[in-house]
Amino acid sequence: MNAPHRADVPTRLNPAEIRSIIIGLVAAMLLAALDQTIVATAMPTIGLELGNAENLPWIVTAYLLASTAVTPLYGKLSDIHGRRIVLLVAIAIFSLGSLLCALAPTMVALALARGLQGIGGGGLIALAQTILADILSPKERARYQVYIAGVFALASVAGPLLGGFFAQHLHWSAIFWINLPIGLLAFALTNDKLRLLPRNERHHSVDYPGAGLLILSSTSLMLALSWGGVRYHWGSVPVLALAAFGLLVGVGFVARLVTAPEPLIPTSVLRDRVVYSATLAACFAMGTLIGLSIYVPIFLEGVVGLSASQSGAAMVPLMVGTVAGATLSSRSMLYFQHYKRIPLAALTLSVAVCGLLAFESRELPLWLLEILFVLLSLGIGTVLPLSTIVVQNAVAPHQLGIATASMNFFRSLGGALIVAIFGTLVLGGAGRNDGAGIAHDMAALIQGADAGQLGLTFRLVFLAASLGLILAVGCLSLLEERPLHGPGTNSRTA
Repeated sequence: MNAPHRADVPTRLNPAEIRSIIIGLVAAMLLAALDQTIVATAMPTIGLELGNAENLPWIVTAYLLASTAVTPLYGKLSDIHGRRIVLLVAIAIFSLGSLLCALAPTMVALALARGLQGIGGGGLIALAQTILADILSPKERARYQVYIAGVFALASVAGPLLGGFFAQHLHWSAIFWINLPIGLLAFALTNDKLRLLPRNERHHSVDYPGAGLLILSSTSLMLALSWGGVRYHWGSVPVLALAAFGLLVGVGFVARLVTAPEPLIPTSVLRDRVVYSATLAACFAMGTLIGLSIYVPIFLEGVVGLSASQSGAAMVPLMVGTVAGATLSSRSMLYFQHYKRIPLAALTLSVAVCGLLAFESRELPLWLLEILFVLLSLGIGTVLPLSTIVVQNAVAPHQLGIATASMNFFRSLGGALIVAIFGTLVLGGAGRNDGAGIAHDMAALIQGADAGQLGLTFRLVFLAASLGLILAVGCLSLLEERPLHGPGTNSRTA
């Protein structure tokens, strides 16, 4: 099968210009990545000061809903109006939302500000990845994917530490004030240099009815997944109603895709074997990693017997392995034609590690658990740069924005589903699945559960992680290895 020919030679920037742009993009991605991890540890302090604790989960939920729902729209708008202006708007909205969060006098005001912040944050990561595709060929891009993995690893480790420190020693609002200088730096570094980006956009129109249907559907489904088993029982009327409404509107969105003159997400992109197989592989792999990063600390504290601080330190190998895997995968794409073989082998190892953890984790010493965490996340890390690069390699330049954003959107939606499954297993297995919001009170869960029962529960969690990674392996095996073009190429064949 021949891939479509395209003139996709990136504008040749000098190394200093590339470094300047990448530093700005890293700062933009850090804004979004850090904000997903820094808030959690400050939530108890925020609840004490602002009161209205029953609405405390909205601090997380409002951001998650908004950022996920608008991601495809940012991709489409960047294909129409160019990356620079759309990225700068996203940074400005995120910074304004951060300012309003820091000044929020009530919980309701904070939740609304977090929603505005999410509207900005939804474009930061996808647009940064798209801009890398504008200035670097796929083979060159592989060298820089490790920076993206490094940003998420840094946010995963530093976010909870900073959130706890600011809340305890300064003020909880500092977790939002810190976004302003980072946002200003990202704006300053990218404003001028992004004028050098190639202009690949064509005459497009935005399918606003389709965008509205997608936002309604994804918001309803994300809300059902966030509330199910946590705030309400899975069989409760609110959760079932939200899920049914989300699915019904989702059917309407699909109908719009096949009937609109220019749909929000081109059907040619969705039908591409590389796009859907890589997106699904990343969805299962990333969702499994997020689920483990959320719930493994419960295992470490409730079963292994670590303190909260020791548990946080014990999670570092999970992040280190992710960065190492991303580096290995990125580098291998530079030299090997069959670039999916290493991720397939590494993911298979991750499946085996999950199986070992399922049946032997309670008997293993901590040092061996740490090694297994590295091996587990190593395989997952190999999928992340691979999925982004091959999707961008498969589409035309004027579709880079919507293809990259759609991949991030479906990855977020699928990740939320996997996290919800993990949460149901943990909360239900520990005998605490009473819909009382206990997912936000890990200490109560650990104290209220029998260590032996909790250990058996995590056998199911690790088996579920194995299944998620097996599905990732299956999707990755379907991936068509189209040659990656490098500097100076303008076409490729599959």
